[in-house]
Amino acid sequence: MTAASDGVLHTLFHSEQGGHEQVVLCQDRATGLKAVIALHSTALGPALGGTRFYPYATEAEAVADALNLARGMSYKNAMAGLDHGGGKAVIIGDPEQIKSEELLLAYGRFVASLNGLYVTACDVGTYVADMDVVARTNRWTTGRSPENGGAGDSSVLTAFGVFQGMRASAQELWGDPTLRGRKVGVAGVGKVGHYLVEHLVSDGAEVYVTDVREESVRRITEKFPQVTVVADTDALIRVEGLDVYAPCALGGALNEETVPFLTARIVCGAANNQLAHPGIEKDLVERGILYAPDYVVNAGGVIQVADELHGFDFDRCKAKAVKIFDTTLEIFARAKADGIPPAAAADRIAEQRMAEARRA
Repeated sequence: MTAASDGVLHTLFHSEQGGHEQVVLCQDRATGLKAVIALHSTALGPALGGTRFYPYATEAEAVADALNLARGMSYKNAMAGLDHGGGKAVIIGDPEQIKSEELLLAYGRFVASLNGLYVTACDVGTYVADMDVVARTNRWTTGRSPENGGAGDSSVLTAFGVFQGMRASAQELWGDPTLRGRKVGVAGVGKVGHYLVEHLVSDGAEVYVTDVREESVRRITEKFPQVTVVADTDALIRVEGLDVYAPCALGGALNEETVPFLTARIVCGAANNQLAHPGIEKDLVERGILYAPDYVVNAGGVIQVADELHGFDFDRCKAKAVKIFDTTLEIFARAKADGIPPAAAADRIAEQRMAEARRA
């Protein structure tokens, strides 16, 4: 056994970040599919979470990511008030190189073999069109196109929810739920970040952006020429007078290399698993930075895809996403009352709901 695989097993069976109910390794050599499906909890209902398609350096890294993401989905779904547990799938490989109809159909068959314990959707590297294909072999698929009975792009409500969390953070810190006149830095302006920038510009914020994809940045600047582009994330977190930092790309954005240099007073973004490891939330508190827990504010998308299972209604979903504002304020209040960081307060509220469901 390698050190990497041993580390994954230790996380799964022994660490506080583990405790998953089931982890499934899937392979279809004919199509090149290698995937991991992780179910963290089904206490509140079938596990719900997206499918990430990413070129991981190692299989152990892919398993670790699936475990972390699935756990995050349990907490996200609990805080969003959904009757779903948490799960996540990752497909190993570069989607630009190996994604095919046959591979997605094979993946759908593996998801279907779980008989409804896991409901999938889009994530990094997968899109609505992909879910339409997966749905052909798996009826527990959300994030489909309207033409195929789905809700379409969940990025719209994800960004809307993050914006509500950002408004709540502004209310908590400055006593006014608006970003007007505030400097907001968005790292990652792809599917979700693009819509978030729209909300911020409409609200009167001074927006700074960065993205590794030139095309994504160009789309933003063509639509919003007043937006300022910076070279990379390192430059963004150091922007003088930055009020809000919004990580909207991959996880681990808040770590020992970034937190000491953050100029922002608030961190509120769409990326999953922003805290690189336990303890970072305390570093943020010590620096006087207000952190809006990622799985709370980015729950708009999962609210949307969960609604597909009941006959999608956008207005109903948006009304639920609006409540992210109040939920975020509730977390800040709990954090103050218990003398703990907001991330810990959110965890306590989510864990309480899951524990009550297990006892019922």
